Parts: sequence; structure tokens; C-alpha cells
Amino acid sequence: MPNIKSQIKRDKTAKAANAKNAAAKSELRTAIKKVETLVAEGKKEEAKVALTNAISLLDRNAQKGVITTNSANRKKAHLQKICA
Repeated sequence: MPNIKSQIKRDKTAKAANAKNAAAKSELRTAIKKVETLVAEGKKEEAKVALTNAISLLDRNAQKGVITTNSANRKKAHLQKICA
């Protein structure tokens, strides 16, 4: 446990940010799995709607710094390739 007041505050904010980022990543993984599942089941139209949602989430999280831009681009390319 830190003794310095600023470090105590920093630990508190880091813990909150970690929880927020974990929730965002979980939501992202769920959206990606949904697209992949729909494609595997052969539901192309539903997959395209889910793809739009997943791409939006990827871009938003990349912009916020939850994931890197390059990682978001790789995942988007993968999803677009399997939906095509």
C-alpha cells in the first residue's frame, strides 16, 4: 500500500480505468464472436448488420486507446474477409 497521496489516487484511477477497459474489451470480443458465429451458420444478412456494429465498436475502442489502431484494423479486415 503506497504512503504517498498522489500514488494512492493514481492506484485508484488505474483500477477504475482497468475495469472500464476490461468491460470494453469484453463487449468487443462478444461483437466479434457474434459476427463469426453468424457467418459460420450461413446467415449472411444478419452477419452484415453485426459486422457494422463490430466495426463501429472497434473504431471507437481504438480511438479511446483500449486497443491499438493496428489491432482494430486487423480485426476489421478479418471480419470483412469472412463476411464477403
